[in-house]
Amino acid sequence: MTDHDQAELHRAGPLVRRGLATLIAAVALLGCRAGAPVAPEGEDPGRLTVDRIFGTGELRTEGSGGARWWPDGGEYTLLEPSRSLEGARDVVSIDPATGHRHVVVPAESLIPPGGSAPLSIADYAFSGDGSRLLVFTNTRRVWRRNTRGDYWVLDLDDGRLRQLGGDAEEATLMFARLSPAGDRVAYVCERDLWVQDLDDLEVHRLTAAAAETIINGTSDWVYEEELGLRCGFRWSPDGERIAYWQIDTEGVGEFCLVDYLSGLYPRFRRFPYPKVGERNPACRVGVISAEGGETRWVTLPGDSREHYIARMQWAAGSEEIVLQRLNRLQNENEVVLADAGTGAARTILTERDEAWVDVAGDPTWLDGGRSFLWTSERDGWRHVWRVSRDGRRVDLLTPGAFDVMGIEGIDEESGWLYYAASPENPTQRYLYRVRLDGSGEAERLTPMEQPGTHTYRVSPDDRWAFHTWSSFGAPPLIELVSLPGHASERVIEDNAGLRARLDELEPCPSRFFRIDIGDGVLLDAWCIEPPGFDPSRRWPLFVHVYGEPAGQTVLDRWGGNTWLWHRMLASRGYLVVSVDNRGTPAPRGREWRKCIYRQVGILASADQAAATRSLLREWPWADPERIGIWGWSGGGSMSLNAIFRHPELYHTAMAVATISNQRFYDTIYQERYMGLPEDNPEGYRDGSPITFANQLEGNLLIVHGTADDNCHYQSCAALVDELIAHDRHFTMMAYPGRTHDIREGRNTTRHLYRLLTRYLEENLPGGPR
Repeated sequence: MTDHDQAELHRAGPLVRRGLATLIAAVALLGCRAGAPVAPEGEDPGRLTVDRIFGTGELRTEGSGGARWWPDGGEYTLLEPSRSLEGARDVVSIDPATGHRHVVVPAESLIPPGGSAPLSIADYAFSGDGSRLLVFTNTRRVWRRNTRGDYWVLDLDDGRLRQLGGDAEEATLMFARLSPAGDRVAYVCERDLWVQDLDDLEVHRLTAAAAETIINGTSDWVYEEELGLRCGFRWSPDGERIAYWQIDTEGVGEFCLVDYLSGLYPRFRRFPYPKVGERNPACRVGVISAEGGETRWVTLPGDSREHYIARMQWAAGSEEIVLQRLNRLQNENEVVLADAGTGAARTILTERDEAWVDVAGDPTWLDGGRSFLWTSERDGWRHVWRVSRDGRRVDLLTPGAFDVMGIEGIDEESGWLYYAASPENPTQRYLYRVRLDGSGEAERLTPMEQPGTHTYRVSPDDRWAFHTWSSFGAPPLIELVSLPGHASERVIEDNAGLRARLDELEPCPSRFFRIDIGDGVLLDAWCIEPPGFDPSRRWPLFVHVYGEPAGQTVLDRWGGNTWLWHRMLASRGYLVVSVDNRGTPAPRGREWRKCIYRQVGILASADQAAATRSLLREWPWADPERIGIWGWSGGGSMSLNAIFRHPELYHTAMAVATISNQRFYDTIYQERYMGLPEDNPEGYRDGSPITFANQLEGNLLIVHGTADDNCHYQSCAALVDELIAHDRHFTMMAYPGRTHDIREGRNTTRHLYRLLTRYLEENLPGGPR
């Protein structure tokens, strides 16, 4: 349910000191852009504006340049500006130990026959032997991401560049994946699976959807949005078979989006969307020969519409697949092994919880498939366990009162598990390692002098990692480090230009702290203060909230344009604050995350109000007559709950892309945290902001995109109707044709943030009193 504030952000942190030679090498490695955007002429470099943040591009971060590890981990590749073709990019391979680099694929090699310009690379992958390059280009958006487009294959031996898809129409292929041997590629086109031979380009259709409701090899809206299922097939390790999901949306209620901008008459787009308590799609998994033939379906008991197959992969070989199967309430997750030849299945492990069970990542297999690594909260904390293939032995590898935040790498040869955690501070993230046999103590590898958020992409041979480091207000540093010593070998991206521009800004002090709301509950928070802050005067308090189980806002990492906007507001005289209430996915243990079960919107809004009252008691400089709150998606719903439930506390709220009634949202997300509506009618009623709309007294701005396929415009319309019925004054802005991101179309993002800024300043003036 989070798509804006909880979007994946570039992460990293303070600039490490380097010698001049290393910096010069980094510039070459980055392909630093000459003529990068700068502040408009006449603009004060010490002052942030909406135009500077959302219009010029001068404050954007740069990423890792498409960094990829070769399968053996011996080298890595980057996309770098071509030295011969302006605006194009070469694929360059680099030795991590020596820094020696050579061009593997010059941009000229990617000019299609009869064309004049090379392909624009949206994504790429090499075959296992490095002889072929698969390029994804000309992409189109499908729901959240650009997952549909064209695929081309370049043979590095003879230089042939050929487009895949046979007679398929332009930009209709999805999720092309090379076979393990690199001689074939599988992809989805028009809801079916296809395999294409890379020697003669002969195309074989593997599946034939029997009805418009059948989807093979990818997913419908709800499986993609809530379970992250996009590419819905897997090559077997021997390349002989393909396992895939099939989803049937027959009987699922359809939602209709209206396009008012396409011509004289509106166009209608309908798609299956299962709302709370309604009929779900059916889902099953089958295995088919890569040559074609009949599908062998996995045999599972029970109604497939009352279960979800959340994960699937081959089980350390080509004879069995492993599934994760949730019941509809999502309080039980079965790990199932299925015979690829017969479809016979057996459950080897079951996770249960009185609230809900979080879907684990795919099992990581060890000992040639005799055991696997598994994450579970079965002891009250999210830990890594080693499980035998039959599920009879389950051993804890990461004991302690802390949460593992992710498995980062496995060095089976040396016997190490690399994982992310932050036992002392749930706003941060660090790299640790522990023995795979469960012996010894955990060891922190991230240097102690580098606070903040750290992520890693470990090489296949576990000797190296791409390390991304950021902190609050400090943009990403991306470097190559050696493991386990964490020595920095070279910088990949330091965002030095952005850092220099940030250094020019007038200082706005920021800090992290905890708020005591009583009964021993401490909430994590951050605050950005105005420049020249005077505690003897009173300042408006402006709260940024999300508050739902899908994401945190109180994180010690780079916050991108949202952070820049908050900093701009602080410079205009606001105390900008964010608080993570109970129920957010902070690494503070199972009880912290799941105490909100069946009361989403209820406990969280109470925690937020309690935190605000505590700040007013502790901060005499916070003006009780000027308190505002804003949020997007779940944060928009939380903002509505705040101003409706606590009109005596909040004076202004800005709610973007909200859900006003939980019954309007989808089955998988809302039922996971609230149960079924017939079993929890009071929770659904009291957790929905619309129930308390009659209590509005302050200033309210509602913003919504009319083409929002996630939190539908219906939610906005219903709330507006309810507010009118109670004769409550409010302001609303509908963005025609915009989705949940409200970013499509020319100038949209800048217009939106200018609207938010103006509304805030007019209704909750900044500055001291």
